Amino acid sequence: MKTLSLRDLQTKAKVVAVTSVTIAILFLFLSPFAFMIFTSLKTQEQITTIGSPIWPSKVADHEYNGAQLEVFTVPMNSCQGSETDSANKNLAIVKKGLRESTFVDPDDPDRGEFVCAIAWRSLERPWEFSASFANFKEVWVTIPGTFPRVLWNTIFYALTTVIGTLISCTIVAYGFSRFRFPGRDFLFIVLISTIFLPAFVTVIPTYTFFQKIGWVGTWLPLIVPAFFANAYNVFLLRQYFMTMPRELDEAAMIDGAGPWKILWTVIIPQSYPVLLVVTVFHIVYAWNDFFGPLIYLSTNRDAWPISVALQTYNGIYGQKPQLIQSGALMAMIAPLILFIFAQRFFVQGIVITGVEK
Repeated sequence: MKTLSLRDLQTKAKVVAVTSVTIAILFLFLSPFAFMIFTSLKTQEQITTIGSPIWPSKVADHEYNGAQLEVFTVPMNSCQGSETDSANKNLAIVKKGLRESTFVDPDDPDRGEFVCAIAWRSLERPWEFSASFANFKEVWVTIPGTFPRVLWNTIFYALTTVIGTLISCTIVAYGFSRFRFPGRDFLFIVLISTIFLPAFVTVIPTYTFFQKIGWVGTWLPLIVPAFFANAYNVFLLRQYFMTMPRELDEAAMIDGAGPWKILWTVIIPQSYPVLLVVTVFHIVYAWNDFFGPLIYLSTNRDAWPISVALQTYNGIYGQKPQLIQSGALMAMIAPLILFIFAQRFFVQGIVITGVEK
């Protein structure tokens, strides 16, 4: 048998330690998400019961002679015929008494009814796993505007704005990365500096402008600005475009390609990772956008996205956390699925956009 050297043992110990710390951090990071899932599957009875388990469950019961009997955890040494048994067992109570109660054993129905000399009020009731999927059905039909409509509104908002973002940001980033013109670097610095401008500074003048032209209450104040680029996505795309050799552009020019054809046939086909990063970033942003739709769509209830409708729903059903968590879980499924399928390109695009050749 091969013996491990001291260095090998130290290496294995380091690997185990790093793995353990990583698992612990991952557990802490995912615990709120697990709590959301557990709460969304609970019943109102479990939530209002003190001492109920953290996982979805219900109080155990047992059907006996056509009736549902309550189940309690009973010490068997208090029951007739089991005085020497020191274990505890879950028994269904048939007749309640102050000092003695009649029980049946769900695991041994042939034993019949027997008496245990114990006060039933002092006994604890066991819990068994039970998930209530009816919460999701209730959210589907009771959320303001109905969940299918607000879901479609959110998808429409995310897709239309992501199209505008990809078109406008790609063109602007292409100009900053491939063309030389006076003041290019200064204009790029001015563009990047807008990231540090708080959005709330421009809320009042922007709202006043859209109100003057009659766009308040429609999708236009939220969709049209997406077709005029934004500094964050332009920066990501520019950094990625600058990693591509200019020799590719020159080779296309020799073949007679103009700037637009170079963008379409040379730059974009090699930029799928960063374009997917921008897509994921913007869809998640649009999916979670609350402030913009709240301002411009508050008077148009039929156009509410899921963020506004869910906030209103939370105010109505604040005393039912299982419904609030069910609605939140249903709202985050689509972005989560998108990230899971796009994570390989997502990570690749983030890494490359931070490195300039």
